[in-house]
Amino acid sequence: MSAEELEKYETEMELTLYREYRDVVSIFKYVVETDRRFYLCNQVDVRARTENGDVFFEVSMTDAWVWDMYRPARFAKSVKVLTFKDVNVEELSVQEIEPPKD
Repeated sequence: MSAEELEKYETEMELTLYREYRDVVSIFKYVVETDRRFYLCNQVDVRARTENGDVFFEVSMTDAWVWDMYRPARFAKSVKVLTFKDVNVEELSVQEIEPPKD
């Protein structure tokens, strides 16, 4: 596979992922961003934990969708993330839930 073919494949995968996101965003209440992934979910709980003097975050999500074009199944019943980096949680409003039309 040439570099050009690989780039075309990845571009098509990203477009497919965006279309899926656009189709599912309206069924979720929260957007969660971690240093590695972007999630949509209906329940989220973020807890700061301390172990051996280090602080990390434990993020638990229920009914989640994961933005990851290499994952064969993006829907997950529950997700738990442990991270030392920032976590951003936003509640979607009705206006934000309406994705732009093509």
